[in-house]
Amino acid sequence: MSLFTRLTEKSWETPGGESIDPVLYRPPAARVGVIVYFGVITVLFGLVSLAYVMRMGMPGMGHDAMGDWRPMPEPPLLWVNSFVLLLSSIAWEAARIGARKGRTELMGRAMIGAGALGILFLAGQLLLWREFSLAGYYASSNPANAFFYLITALHGLHLAGGLFFWVRAVVGLRAGAD
Repeated sequence: MSLFTRLTEKSWETPGGESIDPVLYRPPAARVGVIVYFGVITVLFGLVSLAYVMRMGMPGMGHDAMGDWRPMPEPPLLWVNSFVLLLSSIAWEAARIGARKGRTELMGRAMIGAGALGILFLAGQLLLWREFSLAGYYASSNPANAFFYLITALHGLHLAGGLFFWVRAVVGLRAGAD
């Protein structure tokens, strides 16, 4: 399907051009679930980001920090984890491309790599939390620490949920190969 066709398609019509009665049309439950999920995640991320910026106190926004904001250090493991996450994202994109092109071998290898890198990232985050805790950077120490733990915990939950569905997809892929 060309880009022009996709831009001009009418959502109330079927691909064959037959008109759908909008009163009787019911979108698939999975599609509605995904839309609701992404809506909730978007709102949650937006609210946490807004709270972070407001609490940190940005110059020029009409308020100053309350004086208790002390940024956490950036140990090398933080950057290693970020790189692992980037590699995982690249592997997911390779899996998507493999699926679109019907290259199941590429898709399967990329999916395994992406999931393994996701697990490695979560393990790295737990090690990072341990490192910060041993150094005395507790969530209750100051607001910057609390936001770090909150944001990384939410991200970890997001990844854990994705890994649940990753396991289901890999099992389905393996079952299809037998």
